[in-house]
Amino acid sequence: MKQWRVLITRPTADSAVLAALLAEHNIHSSSLPLLEIEALPETPAQRSLILNLDRYCAVIVVSKPAATLGIERVDRYWPQPPAEQHWFSVGAGTGQLLADYGLSVSWPEQGDDSEALLALPKFLETLNVDAPRVLIMRADVGRDFLSEQLIQRGVQVDFLPLYRRRLPVYPSDTLIKQIQQEQLNSLAVSSEQGLRHLIELAGDAWSNLTSLALFVPSPRVAKIAQELGAQHVIDCRGASNQALLNALTAHGAPSA
Repeated sequence: MKQWRVLITRPTADSAVLAALLAEHNIHSSSLPLLEIEALPETPAQRSLILNLDRYCAVIVVSKPAATLGIERVDRYWPQPPAEQHWFSVGAGTGQLLADYGLSVSWPEQGDDSEALLALPKFLETLNVDAPRVLIMRADVGRDFLSEQLIQRGVQVDFLPLYRRRLPVYPSDTLIKQIQQEQLNSLAVSSEQGLRHLIELAGDAWSNLTSLALFVPSPRVAKIAQELGAQHVIDCRGASNQALLNALTAHGAPSA
């Protein structure tokens, strides 16, 4: 039976961990990071948000980079974070970073997206206070679905942008050459931005890649991928390494 040969596109350190996991299961992978994390300088407005951390009934951290940089900010200004404060993450990887720091954090057991967080009973319970206020730690730009839903429910939302995500600089033919030289038969992205960076790097060659299997983290990203021309989209139902591994093992690789 033909085996998966997958291009993984996470940031460098995350790709190394994922590649090791896939190798343990005899799945060949090739890494081409499509997300480069650049920490943003701290502004007076951002400093004010951290100094007033205790006014928020909940803090939401949307990614591992946001968790790492957010912890650095909290550690700088709060020798002891507010004891009764509730922290939430979209995924388990992000949540574990916060938990390891000693924060009281919850995340959805099923699903790595905003929809799953909005359905989490603990999260809904935390918002059930007078004049709820939430701080969201994230990149400089991101999906607004979560904040829009919270605002509709009468929650005041503040953002703490901690980093920006960039497409690393590669020669224009890097992607297609890597796929051809390593005979890859699938691509994996972990976010909408990763998908868009993949297509941007592919350029005119994207039309030649749309027949490859494309592993994505959610139904929302799957829909976007299909609208952009991808013909064989597989929803991993999560952005974690285990979710990708589960999807790879659950679906047979193409015979040609």
